[in-house]
Parts: sequence; structure tokens; C-alpha cells
Amino acid sequence: MISCPPDRWHALALVAGAWTLYFLAHSLLAAHGVKRWVQHRLPRFWPRYRLAYNLFAGIGLLPPLWLTYRASGPLLWAWQGPWAWLANGLALLALAGFLYTARAYDMQAFLGLGRAGTQEGAGDELGLCQLHRFVRHPWYSLGLVILWTRDMDCARLVATLCATAYLFIGAWFEERKLEIELGERYRDYERRVPGIIPRPWRYLARYDYDRLRGGHRSPD
Repeated sequence: MISCPPDRWHALALVAGAWTLYFLAHSLLAAHGVKRWVQHRLPRFWPRYRLAYNLFAGIGLLPPLWLTYRASGPLLWAWQGPWAWLANGLALLALAGFLYTARAYDMQAFLGLGRAGTQEGAGDELGLCQLHRFVRHPWYSLGLVILWTRDMDCARLVATLCATAYLFIGAWFEERKLEIELGERYRDYERRVPGIIPRPWRYLARYDYDRLRGGHRSPD
């Protein structure tokens, strides 16, 4: 049974609050309404918005990471022996998966570099790679593998639970945007392929994959 010392609940509450605020700000700044407001009210800043957003996403991680480190304590569990090899092997495979799936996205648009950084959406393009045949959000799936294959103390567990909740909630909001941008094409894809957790009986057949594949989209 997982338990944490009572005298550490205050620190853990700060960890949960910091991660929640970070994820809320991250989602708010990615919302179409905020982007449209910036585009119309701050047109000179708009070409740099995506780059600024990514800088915020990186720098904004520092406070919750620091609080998580400060609140660290005795391990709840640690992978040992063959389990450690398995956990670390899965994490390495997930990192390799990030590099592999990056080919399906317009990374210049994602990073906010050049003219691509000014693009509001994906238009009518649906960029897919092989992993998209099995899950609609391979980066989220791979991120969960990395999160849950680490050794855990109470602070890291709280942070991991917050991140896991954010990935599922964020995926839901992201898909509402994609439905607006891509219409029935994306809704058909949703019906065929699970979101984050793979299911062996639901995947996109090779023929349908070749039919749907086209262009590149930014993974925001």
C-alpha cells in the first residue's frame, strides 16, 4: 500500500498545485481563442508567438521541477534486476519513438522557426507515421511510458499523476480542435484508432493508412 508521511502533505500539495498551474497555462496559451486574440491585437508579436510559447513551456517547467525535487523523499518503489532492465529498455524505446514519429510533423512549425512558426493550424493536412496506425497521439503514449518506468517517491508520483491527467485531458481538447480543422476526415480516424492506450483489436489497416496519410501537421 502506497503511503506518504503526514508531515509532507503540504509540500506535496505545492507540487500538485505547481504542476496544475503549469498545465493550465500551457493549455490556455495553446487555445485558438488566445491565438486569435494575439493575432488581431498584437500583430507584430504574432510571428514570434509560437517560439515564445515554446520558450515559456521550457522555462515554465523549472518551478514545478524544482518543487518536485525539494519534496523528494524515500522511494515508494524502485525497479531492480530484470525489472530495471525492462523499465529502462522501454524508456529508451520510447525516446527512439519520439525521434521516429517526429518525421510525421512539421517541426519548424512546432518549434516556431521561420515562416512556419506563424501558421495557425494544420489546414486540411493529416500527417501520419506508422505509430499513428495504433494510437492517435503517439507522443502522449510514449510520454506515459517514460513517466511510469521511473523509480517513484511521493513527490514524483504526484507529478506523474498530474502529467498523466493532463495528457488525457489535453488530448481531448486537442481532438476537438482537430475535428474543427479536419472535419469528417479526422472523425473517421478517431473511430478507427484509439487515442493514447493501444488496443490490439483496433488499428488502422495499411490500405486506410495509405489513404489517410498526407502532408505534415504540428503536434500542438
